[in-house]
Amino acid sequence: MAVRPGRQARRLHSAQVVRTERLTPNMQRVVLGGDGLAGFTADTCTDHYVKLLFPADGAVYPEPFDLERIRAEFPREHWPVTRTYTVRDWNPVPGELTLDFVVHGEEGLAGPWALRARPGDTVRFLGPGGAYTPDVSADWHLLAGDESALPAIGRSLERLPDGSRAHVFIEVAGPEEEQKFDSDVDVVWLHRGNRPTGEALVEAVRALSFPEGRVHAFVHGEAAFVKDLRRLLRVERAIPREHLSISGYWRLGHNEEGWRAVKPEWNARIEAEQEGGSVAA
Repeated sequence: MAVRPGRQARRLHSAQVVRTERLTPNMQRVVLGGDGLAGFTADTCTDHYVKLLFPADGAVYPEPFDLERIRAEFPREHWPVTRTYTVRDWNPVPGELTLDFVVHGEEGLAGPWALRARPGDTVRFLGPGGAYTPDVSADWHLLAGDESALPAIGRSLERLPDGSRAHVFIEVAGPEEEQKFDSDVDVVWLHRGNRPTGEALVEAVRALSFPEGRVHAFVHGEAAFVKDLRRLLRVERAIPREHLSISGYWRLGHNEEGWRAVKPEWNARIEAEQEGGSVAA
C-alpha cells in the first residue's frame, strides 16, 4: 500500500489465534487475541491494515523477538517477510482482531498460513495503518473493489449511517464468494468467471448513472483495473483527489515484495499520464 497521510506509527504486536472460520471457498477468517494486543486499536479508519511478519525460510530469530535487532544483525534475505491485510473487525472489549484472507490452496504465503492456523498459534505484526473512512457529509458514496478490498468495503458499509446513499460494486470469482454485511445498502456482486480480474467491475462503474452531489469514493484492488477507474473518476468525471481513496492493493504477476518495489514509480507514471504531470528521473 502507498504511504498515506494519517497513518499511525507501526507498532510491533504479538497475538495468538483464537479461532478460524471458512467464510467462502476462497476466504478464510482468522480471529486473533491475547495479551499482546494490549494497546492495539483500529477504530478510526475502515481501511486499517496490519503487516503480518512471517519468518524467512530457514531463519530462527532470538527471543524476545526484536525486529530492529533482526534487521541490524541478520542478512536481508533472512528478515521476516511481510504480508499486508485489512482489519475486518476490531472488538476492543474481548480484544479480538479479525482478518480475512483470500486463499487459493497452497499458493502464496499468508493464505496457506491462514488455512493451517490453529488456536494458540502465535503471529507477529506491525500496525495499524490506514487513512480512509466514509465521509458522512458526502451526498453519496461509491465503493468498488475485488476480493482484496472486500474486508474494507464491508467495514465501510457497516460504518455508514442507515439510509446513506451508496453504490457498491464487488467483483468475486462466482456466487459462492458473496458475503453478507450488516448494512441496509444494496451491493452489486459481479461474478468474474473466466474474465480478467476487474473487467466486469470497470464495465459496471462506467455504466453507473452518477447521482448529483459530492461523492466520496473508495476504489481498491488489482492495479490494472484501479488504473482504469482512476482515469474515469479523476479525468473523465473530474472528481477532486481529496474525495477519492484509490490504490492498487496488488498487481497481477507480482508478489507483495515485487509490487511494493515498483508501486511508487507505477503511481507516478499513472498520475503523469492521466493528469499531465511529469515523472521525476
